[in-house]
Amino acid sequence: MLKAGDQAPEFSLPSTSGKDISLSDFKGEKNVLVAFYPLNFTPG
Repeated sequence: MLKAGDQAPEFSLPSTSGKDISLSDFKGEKNVLVAFYPLNFTPG
């Protein structure tokens, strides 16, 4: 379980262009904010 201030684990996600982007692609280059919206796109 991660706590505030912990380093995020490595992960990859598909981008809007269809290519996979990894968290490590930005290490030392840019700040990254990851926001989760549970149930955001679910009907009902």
